[in-house]
Amino acid sequence: MERTLSILKPDVTKRNLTGEVNTMIEKAGFKIIAQKKIRMTPEIAGGFYGEHREKPFFGDLCRIMSAAPVVVQVLEKHNAIELYRHLMGATNPEKADEGTIRKKYGISLDENSVHGSDSAKSAEREISFFFSDLEIVG
Repeated sequence: MERTLSILKPDVTKRNLTGEVNTMIEKAGFKIIAQKKIRMTPEIAGGFYGEHREKPFFGDLCRIMSAAPVVVQVLEKHNAIELYRHLMGATNPEKADEGTIRKKYGISLDENSVHGSDSAKSAEREISFFFSDLEIVG
């Protein structure tokens, strides 16, 4: 089994779509083994997305991610990282395939509904950023 971090972004929580997105995740065979709703501050978002600090979109990213609550999750499934990235769809919802979370719920490139880890190393770092071992029940 592999684990990945999922974040349901502010555009999902503001529109009360958490349950609908969770249904898509579970119907795709993922097990949600940890989940909590939090309010990121710009500083927390900056710490989480620190690898992008020098990129021009960094400030907007921190502002967007702290605009409303998010739902952070740990998902478990064989090949979870690759399969969740496929379920999320392309970063730009307009270019995402039908049946993906971003195609169905994404508003724009900035408000694209979900985040998922892009590698095993990222998943390990991202999961430990938000969750202690006591909070993960697999």
